[in-house]
Amino acid sequence: MANPPSSQSGSSSPRAPAWPFADPTRPLAARVDDLVGRLTLPEKINQLLHENHAIDRLGVPAYNWWNEACHGIGRNGRATVFPQVIGLAATWNRALVQRIASVIADEARAKHHAAIAAGHRGQYQGLTFWTPNINIFRDPRWGRGQETFGEDPFLTGELGLAMVRGLQGEDAHYLKTAACAKHFAVHSGPEQIRHGFDAWPPLKDLAETYLPAFEKLVRGGVEAVMGAYNRTLGEPCCASKRLLVDTLRGAWKFGGHVVSDCGAIDDIHAHHGVTKNAAESAALAVRLGCDLNCGCTYNDLVVAVRDGLIAEAEIDTALRRLLATKFKLGLLDPQERVPWSRTSVAIIDSAPHRALARQAAAESIVLLKNNGVLPLPRDPGSVLVTGPTAANTAVLLGNYYGISSQLVTLAEGIAGHAAEGTRLVYRTGCPLNGPMAPGINYTYGTAAENEITIAVLGLDPTLEGEEGDAVASPIGGDRIAIELPAVQQEFLRELRKHAKKLVLVLTGGSALAVPEAHEFCDAVLQVWYPGCEGGTALADVLFGDAAPSGKMPVSVARRTADLPPFEDYAMRGRTYRFAEIEPLYPFGFGLGYTTLAYGPLVIGAATLAPGGQLTVRTALSNSRERAAVETVQCYILPPRDWPNAPRATLVEFKKISVPAYSSAEVRFDLPVAAFAQVSAAGQRVHHPGLYQIVVGSASPGPRAIALGAPTPAIGEVKIVAAPSGLGSA
Repeated sequence: MANPPSSQSGSSSPRAPAWPFADPTRPLAARVDDLVGRLTLPEKINQLLHENHAIDRLGVPAYNWWNEACHGIGRNGRATVFPQVIGLAATWNRALVQRIASVIADEARAKHHAAIAAGHRGQYQGLTFWTPNINIFRDPRWGRGQETFGEDPFLTGELGLAMVRGLQGEDAHYLKTAACAKHFAVHSGPEQIRHGFDAWPPLKDLAETYLPAFEKLVRGGVEAVMGAYNRTLGEPCCASKRLLVDTLRGAWKFGGHVVSDCGAIDDIHAHHGVTKNAAESAALAVRLGCDLNCGCTYNDLVVAVRDGLIAEAEIDTALRRLLATKFKLGLLDPQERVPWSRTSVAIIDSAPHRALARQAAAESIVLLKNNGVLPLPRDPGSVLVTGPTAANTAVLLGNYYGISSQLVTLAEGIAGHAAEGTRLVYRTGCPLNGPMAPGINYTYGTAAENEITIAVLGLDPTLEGEEGDAVASPIGGDRIAIELPAVQQEFLRELRKHAKKLVLVLTGGSALAVPEAHEFCDAVLQVWYPGCEGGTALADVLFGDAAPSGKMPVSVARRTADLPPFEDYAMRGRTYRFAEIEPLYPFGFGLGYTTLAYGPLVIGAATLAPGGQLTVRTALSNSRERAAVETVQCYILPPRDWPNAPRATLVEFKKISVPAYSSAEVRFDLPVAAFAQVSAAGQRVHHPGLYQIVVGSASPGPRAIALGAPTPAIGEVKIVAAPSGLGSA
């Protein structure tokens, strides 16, 4: 086919239509087919790598697919740094997460178009974001759990979908950015063995826990899915017939593209031993549906085609999916046609965006104990702020972060809120990890001299994170134990002897077992990795300008010994749904500054049949002078005769405001599918019987009430079988 003359090189933006693929008015499929037909085999193969060269003869610009936006634009200079994802999960706020994702996409567009104008098209400058991470945080020792939305499939799916909608936008023709659900599937540590590990969850757990969030995002329109490093049930996740062919593209009808985790195609032969060499790995992965290689292994597709391991037509299939994404993003269109091409860089890390980060950080803070010491008075006489993470900027960032123009540490935020008449002292107090130095420690005497001591302890990203990133982790980014580091425990015990009022602020991206500290501290808060305005947000909550409304997206065990083996991917003994040992802090738990009470649960019907829907209602009353913000959670407790039945399952939630001295009604409309159970074979089925419905402020169990949560509203409904017996849900 003859090519028309080119008036513009491929290193600049696409020109006015010269070929059919360059005409934005043509249908997407026609544009894709036309461009595929004009490419040579080497050009096609290069398009399947994360770093695409320019094709000057066609005016196709260079592009790098690799970009990160975990909780703000990552690794590309200035950006608004929002709370780490586990903190966003603690907000339990779909609308807030979607708004944050939309702001991230706005900043991405501004940075992308500025880079193009400057002639740059490198890594971290594109519009394809490998976000969100929707793996289930099944074990608190996993260092990357901080990137997830917690331990529950429903919460993860709902907030993950909100992230996708915000990132991709609502334009009828263009994606604002392309989101990616990762890491598919059954991936949550250990980090040290992720390149060769074979995860074998029971089929019930695979269907009930590890896959639902992915299905929700796929059916909700996510543009991309990233395969995990590990094998699942014997198959490499980036070359898995079960996952990619049968489930993703078969059962779920996924039409977007699949990208490998970085270096994962090499793992197929180098660590999993499934293939003999790079050419075989590349051919296998493409054939089974992994379209894009983060890495360079797909260069060996040239060898694979020559040796008959794969046909060029199979490469074309992958290429079509990738080109479709490029066209949807407007990467090959005149920039003036793309709605966000004129987004100003002035919005990046702007005052409105920082205000949103501050709101998110405040909503993410979970109040775990309060004996009345909080909120603090506006003008306390004297305050000591101490602890190794109080003035630690890394604690604001977590991992996969950008750089804000101003990082407000927790100590700085408190100092900024305290009245000028307040005497405020800061001391580091103790090391983050490692032994305490011998001799005198002035912190204890300083605590005795001050009215209030705020101890900021916990983790920072050197202790937990990704393999190669958490430089102080002894096991590749994970934690060996979930307790506070020993030196911090020792420091806190001694500090308690001297402090008049002791407030404990915990930092970190995962559960911290602090049973002893919970008993002797006057208040305990979890602030996660709270982002660029973390210090300001903490002060907002401590001094009562914002009421704490965060809820735990994970349950917290009392001790490491209560956890099953880290390498075991069965769900027995894990999370609020299957653990038998009562936790220190339950999933969904979090206190406020008001006293709430739940009224009776009104259930719309006594029985529910296949195809039906159940309405449940309750009312919350607020008996205090402060307005309350509460996340009302609805759980289903199945009949105990179902094999390996979960203790409870979250099926809905709403975050609402309850005015002072007032009440608010909450209604949930539950489809019968919410009551479905999963068989040992991984099939969702209707199981007849009596189901309990619990609506409250935490997952069901005595511990939440013992910690001060209001008594939940409880009711029941009878599920009846289809006429032919058990039917698919």
